[in-house]
Amino acid sequence: MFVGIDFGTTNSAVSLIGDDGSAKIVSMPPASDNAGADMPRADTLRSILAFSPEHRDKARRLIPRVGQEAVDAYLFGDGDCRLLQSFKSYLTSRLFTSASIFNTPYSLEAMIALVVGRLRKAAEAEGGASVSRVVAGRPVRFVADDGQTEDDFALARLRQAFATAGIADVAFEYEPIAAAYYYERGLGHDETVLVADFGGGTSDFCLVRLGPERSKLASPQDAIIGTSGVGNAGDALDRRIVEMGIAPFFGKDVTYRSAGKDLPVPSWIFGKFARWHHIDFLDTQSTRRMLRDIQRHADHPELIDQLLALIEHNLGYLLYRAVEQVKRDLSAKEETTFVFNHHPISITRTIRRAEFESWITPELTEIEGCVEGLLQSTGLPATKVDRVFMTGGSSLVPAVRRIFTRRFGADRVSSGGEFVSVANGLAYRARELFSDR
Repeated sequence: MFVGIDFGTTNSAVSLIGDDGSAKIVSMPPASDNAGADMPRADTLRSILAFSPEHRDKARRLIPRVGQEAVDAYLFGDGDCRLLQSFKSYLTSRLFTSASIFNTPYSLEAMIALVVGRLRKAAEAEGGASVSRVVAGRPVRFVADDGQTEDDFALARLRQAFATAGIADVAFEYEPIAAAYYYERGLGHDETVLVADFGGGTSDFCLVRLGPERSKLASPQDAIIGTSGVGNAGDALDRRIVEMGIAPFFGKDVTYRSAGKDLPVPSWIFGKFARWHHIDFLDTQSTRRMLRDIQRHADHPELIDQLLALIEHNLGYLLYRAVEQVKRDLSAKEETTFVFNHHPISITRTIRRAEFESWITPELTEIEGCVEGLLQSTGLPATKVDRVFMTGGSSLVPAVRRIFTRRFGADRVSSGGEFVSVANGLAYRARELFSDR
């Protein structure tokens, strides 16, 4: 049994190859919109953890919930619930080593291990054998907040997380290369392919020669022409919707009177607000006291009241779920309606695709520049690229797709396996690496 694990910023997946030689995604229990609802199993596991102070074992240790179980605990559980997501994005941070959750410290590696461990157990249950070695995905570039590359540091932390999850033998493969292996399964001839893989935290690109002739090369790495990547993807697009379209409903443009001057609400508040998993950090006594004082002197106190309600009622995840729905809708329609009705907050706002595309112009420009840079650094003109294969959630965004159709022509751009191509490709790579062992 050969196993590939795609640990992602937002979603994760595991694929295995059994005796029939085909990669198969291991399905996961779904998150339900209503407690107890009978829903089909999912191809992915949400990379998310939930902790509740009352959910403990006999030794009074916290019992973490993982994936869809974590979502349900947050949506339908009683009492306090701490939700953690997007922790993959902290792999490059030398400042973030651990978080205290209800007075229990969890290292970043331990958090990741909880998700990876759940994927490992699912693969073992599906395949009927223990899993101690895998091929795992990694971004082309681990990019820190300051723009510096932190590949060695981040990869060492990721390797430790897999070891903590019981997988000591792990080989890492670039995520777009894994997607290339997935795409190659349908090829009967040789092609030069640009693979564009859009995750939650990174957009990664690879120029690679695929097809029957690749098997004759001394090493699969010899087929790679070049790789590149940028630290923006699905999460960054969500943040633009929040910053430009939603934050004003929560006081972003509000001013308040202090010492005879009109002042804006402190910008750091909305720096946290732009990332839903940081909204929890605003739930402190000092921050709430500051916002109450601002509210008393604000030109629109009702908007500050909505911000306080979002913080105090722990509604950050629900807000971003509504934002994700807007992004999905705008991939298929010219406009949609953002709806957020969670007492005491009620917001409805029409958002047009043209608005959204104007908001994400910086991200689009960075992605396009990265692709151009890859072509230039490899010396390969666009006319020599036979196919562009796009995968990952943001490959469905029309403005992202236009970058490639405009540069390479619509007839050479295809997509597929948006949420499973990397995991399946990693399993095929595992067979290449481990079949002789």
